[in-house]
Amino acid sequence: MARNEVVKQIQLEAHNKEIIACRKCPRLVEWREEVARVKRKAYKDHEYWGKPVPGFGDPQACVLVVGLAPGAHGSNRTGRQFTGDASGNFLYPALHKAGFANQPTSESRSDGLLLKDMFITASGRCAPPDNKPSPDELNNCQPFLERELEIINPGVIVCLGRVAFERILKIYSARKPVYKFAHGASYQLDNGKWVLCSYHPSQQNTSTKKLTPEMFDAIWAKAKQLVER
Repeated sequence: MARNEVVKQIQLEAHNKEIIACRKCPRLVEWREEVARVKRKAYKDHEYWGKPVPGFGDPQACVLVVGLAPGAHGSNRTGRQFTGDASGNFLYPALHKAGFANQPTSESRSDGLLLKDMFITASGRCAPPDNKPSPDELNNCQPFLERELEIINPGVIVCLGRVAFERILKIYSARKPVYKFAHGASYQLDNGKWVLCSYHPSQQNTSTKKLTPEMFDAIWAKAKQLVER
């Protein structure tokens, strides 16, 4: 392991501890812990994570993926981004096909999943009621995302959904009218980083075919193209 990778890994481990210990948002703390306590019937024998969910992946990643927030019975249960729910079931086969993941499934933190040249994180770290974090809650989480961007320093940022896209623009103070969210849109910011937009792989989007596997595959092919240019 190269020295730079070791340094980044140490930085991420310290950062993740800060994320997991966070209790800044009373509404989210109450909700995530209530969900973990009551549980869904299908997961009544599971030990829920019930805490903020850190990012994970390759410390040397060129591609950083930003989602919205943990699902109540997905990441809030498993403790890993896009793991254990329908969104992850749609995401990881596409990442495996594109060569970013060593397997097409993501069931638990101990399932052997590894990411190559990719780091996955989110705009919000706690499961929100109705999957809708408030602006203030997202603002409280923003320093976590900023720190990950600083440590990873990706050349390509894939935003899964409008909220993630707008959060990245806010972090980089990119307010030009030309930056508009649309599936498949890509922009090079003044700092040289590429931002690529995709619909979020939520069950609502995938079940209605607003986002199809073919549309999603094109996003990851574009991400690879931008990395390799």
